[in-house]
Amino acid sequence: MNPFAKRLRRPRGRIAGIALLSACVLSGARPAPAQELKVQESTLANGMKLLLLPRKDEPTIACGWVARVGSVNERPGITGISHLFEHMMFKGTPTIGTKDAAKDLEIIAEQEKVRAEMRAEITAMRARQRRGEIDDITKPENKTARYKELEARFDALVKAQRDLLVKNEFDRIYTAQGGSGMNAFTTYDMTGYFVTVPKNKLELWMWMESDRLKDPVFREFYAERDVVYEERRLRVESTPTGKLEEAFDSLFWHSTPYTWPVIGYPSDVASITKQEADDYYALYYAPNNLTAILVGDFDPKEAALLAERYLGRIPRGKNPPPEVVTAPPKWSSEVRTSGEAETNPEIEVRWHTVPFQHPDSYALEILAGVLNGRTGRLEKALVLPATAAATKIRASAGGLMSPQKYAGAFAVDAEAKDGHSLEEVEKGIDAELEKLKKDLVPAEELQKVKNNVAAASFRRLSSNFFILLQLIVYEGYGDWREMNEAPKKAAAVTAEDVRRVASRYFTKENRAVYLVSRKGGATPEDPEIAALPEQARPMIKQTLARVAASNDPEQLKKMVEQIEARAGQMPPEMKKGMDLVVARARARIDELSKGTK
Repeated sequence: MNPFAKRLRRPRGRIAGIALLSACVLSGARPAPAQELKVQESTLANGMKLLLLPRKDEPTIACGWVARVGSVNERPGITGISHLFEHMMFKGTPTIGTKDAAKDLEIIAEQEKVRAEMRAEITAMRARQRRGEIDDITKPENKTARYKELEARFDALVKAQRDLLVKNEFDRIYTAQGGSGMNAFTTYDMTGYFVTVPKNKLELWMWMESDRLKDPVFREFYAERDVVYEERRLRVESTPTGKLEEAFDSLFWHSTPYTWPVIGYPSDVASITKQEADDYYALYYAPNNLTAILVGDFDPKEAALLAERYLGRIPRGKNPPPEVVTAPPKWSSEVRTSGEAETNPEIEVRWHTVPFQHPDSYALEILAGVLNGRTGRLEKALVLPATAAATKIRASAGGLMSPQKYAGAFAVDAEAKDGHSLEEVEKGIDAELEKLKKDLVPAEELQKVKNNVAAASFRRLSSNFFILLQLIVYEGYGDWREMNEAPKKAAAVTAEDVRRVASRYFTKENRAVYLVSRKGGATPEDPEIAALPEQARPMIKQTLARVAASNDPEQLKKMVEQIEARAGQMPPEMKKGMDLVVARARARIDELSKGTK
């Protein structure tokens, strides 16, 4: 898994455990050359692409689809809307999720009228806040009398709608028919949805997914918006370094759409309107911007006919999604940011590199392998010696191992030991990178890295589910064929290629540096986390922080169920970490059941 995924990728699943599984795929897993996937590609009449990969290994079908839309397609004012849709797409249709579809739609329409009046009052309150007449528009005492009246009316409508709702019916239908693992994730560049069903339930999946794509009903829109707002609080604001990491991301990606977080800014998330959501959906969730993917035990001819019958009935979008054209400018000097947190002293050095499929991305991936891992150069130089300055070191090539669709990054991330400064660690990192600029990597060392890349890729072909996730990710970036082509390109990387990209990208004027020192009284890293494989630590730390901050035992139980359901398909490097998450989640459930927080 990409060690700096916590900042550059941050997959946004509805359940933390599944988000972690998605992150394993986003790490750049690629099949070995001998395992080229024979995917059948076609396009329906409405523009939706269809990818079919028959496999008889399991009597199941991993089914999914990807919308080529993520936070990079947003704008200030609606940041976080792509992630919000990840939630809203599970709310149902006129057929699913309600006891009375007609009455439900009437209530939604009335809710919108009330919300429009509420927004007018909020505009007036914001103006008062800018003038200094009130300090915070969210405080009850600062709300206008008219707003409080409208708020009471809206709450009554919400209660009336809840009496009609059939909660979680989408999930319950799949589960009753033998389905499992229904979930989704959102990244900067895409939103993916997936579920595994028995091989005789393919038509059910076709109907269910086409129904929610053709006629979605965004029930509880404003309530779910508040859920996303709370998720942001748990993921960002309740973690020791969440806000600092977000600020560094914004600094590094400045002047590009990658500058805002996938989960959105708090003020935007709290202000997105249903009309804005409807317009966004019509543009980016049209079939001509989607790809449906099947991996498993099915007849491809039958699947194609079902796809045309069900998915093909969704109307094509009226307008194609606009192209993302804003690219990061060339920097002329290094940028540095620093802060304090209740954590171990930490440094990240990050360089602008290249986007998905750029020729230099393959050499950068191999270079990352030279630096990274237990036998990598950074580990040997900064961690293993008795005089080591770093407690652990992590390196990764963002251009390949964690690629962006429109840009890329390479990062080295380390924590300093007690008694050593971050300046020492930074000098050690620079020294190792300078060696790569000057000297060719020996042939044996280079081949070892290539072998490791191929082996890791092969392991991730163990199940329909993980192959599906990889196809979703690569197709989301723009080309599923990269799964087959990348191994050949990585295998062709030479020692001179590695030296060339090191010299080209690892320059001072091309980098940003993030420094975090420990606040007084902060404790060293949890020993159970420190014992995990280094590539698993960042995501496990984030998930454990969310577990500790959660006050919802049902949500925690759901997390445990999702993790345990996928235990057999989990990469070895994640298994021990997820066992720790399950243990901590159960302990937190026990605390909450006893009334202690």
